[in-house]
Amino acid sequence: MTATDRVGRRMPLPVGLRFTRGIPGCAGIVIARDLGGGLRSPPSPHRAERTRGLVVVEDVRTGAHGAYDQLMSARVSTARRVLRWSRWSAAVLVSACALLGVVRLVVPATAGATGEPPGVQRQMAFLRAELDSGAGEEAQRLFPEGYFFLHALHGLSWVELGMREPVGERAAALREARFALARLDSPAGRAPFSADLTPAHGVFHRGWSNWLRGGVLSLEPAERRDPAEVRRFAEDSAALGAAFDASPTPYLTAYPGQAWPVDSTVAVASLRLHDTLLPPRFAGTAERWLREVRQRLDPRTGLLPHRADPVDGTPAEVARGTSQSMVNRFLPEIDPAFAREQYLRFRDRFVVSPLGLGPAVREYPAGMDGPADVDSGPLPLGVSLSATVVTIGAAQVHGDDRLAGAVAAYAELVGVPVGTPWSKRYGFGLLPIGDAFLAWSKTARPWVVPTPPAPPANVSSAWWLPLVSLLVVLAAAPWLPAAVRRFRNRRGAGTEAGG
Repeated sequence: MTATDRVGRRMPLPVGLRFTRGIPGCAGIVIARDLGGGLRSPPSPHRAERTRGLVVVEDVRTGAHGAYDQLMSARVSTARRVLRWSRWSAAVLVSACALLGVVRLVVPATAGATGEPPGVQRQMAFLRAELDSGAGEEAQRLFPEGYFFLHALHGLSWVELGMREPVGERAAALREARFALARLDSPAGRAPFSADLTPAHGVFHRGWSNWLRGGVLSLEPAERRDPAEVRRFAEDSAALGAAFDASPTPYLTAYPGQAWPVDSTVAVASLRLHDTLLPPRFAGTAERWLREVRQRLDPRTGLLPHRADPVDGTPAEVARGTSQSMVNRFLPEIDPAFAREQYLRFRDRFVVSPLGLGPAVREYPAGMDGPADVDSGPLPLGVSLSATVVTIGAAQVHGDDRLAGAVAAYAELVGVPVGTPWSKRYGFGLLPIGDAFLAWSKTARPWVVPTPPAPPANVSSAWWLPLVSLLVVLAAAPWLPAAVRRFRNRRGAGTEAGG
């Protein structure tokens, strides 16, 4: 049997092979297939080798001796090119990610108490789509108050955005806030909370709902408010006020036999909000609450404790970052002077810079460690990601824009934000409640009192420099070996030329 190679030359094939194809550019070499009888040693002048089930046959009489070696060399060359392009692509990807991180660190991620933070509207679009797809129910399976909190934060963030708009342009904010408020009042929103508590469903549910309802009312002029909403706000405020007045402790229960001071802080702030929107009636309640709180501070830190005895309010657990970041978001609405004192203590004991790479918030005070829980999440280097995010809002409410901006920029780097022209999510959108906390924190502003003057800074204006330096080194690292080789080659060529 004979075959024709790709340059038109005919050549005989060894017995037992059938011609398949020639090799482009190779004279005297073809690809054949074994007919099944087993390839016998080809008679001279043939050379045959198997590769991937086929047989490469070379007719050395054609003068193409070594064509098979050329073919193998071409394959090796192709593999090297693929490897080189793969390395180049990986280097480009690493450098691009590092430089994107630099941009995220230096571009402002907050806009203070009056501006609209970049990207928050797109975050809210993502959150609404997630809520419509059952994110509230999914959050409830992960956290004790997941359904409630996700809807509450969605509504509160819209109130914050609405406050930044002219009165006549708040329809979207009102619609979304009312949507969230209706979910808090639904059976699913009330399910985790006992109706037998005082007030009904506990201070957590009643306090947060009252704060959101007051926010809805604050978006409209008094003459345009819904009378039913005003009446409900007044009734719920009265129930909270009566519960505080009758309690031997400033910390009401959120669940049977369990009291967290942060929940009562939110509730008392809602009473202060009542007194700015409707005829004041709770000044005495708030002042009494403050006196009793000052008598029950955590002795280790001088801050409100994380958990308190439900009977007499004595501290039951040391102050922790997850609750302190929230407490300091609401305390300025109750008493700005006491709030400033508490905020500075909190900042001194909880705000740290792990590895010198950026501000973050510890779950336990500096010098103390403890276990993680569902509220704190994992605690790498003692840092709580949830407390760190909520501290953005606490800092902003206290006028501490430098700390708020630094933490928010850090979140832009490590939070893996993914954006489109229509939406934005963090952590690939895997945990929408985290997006809700971040949106609520970035939009923080006082509702009852003016924004106070900035406290003394505890974060350097160049806090980002170590991180930016690290990212620049990371961006350059993939290209350094090639640069070093070129330098050595040029140096060697120069040495030879000089010699």
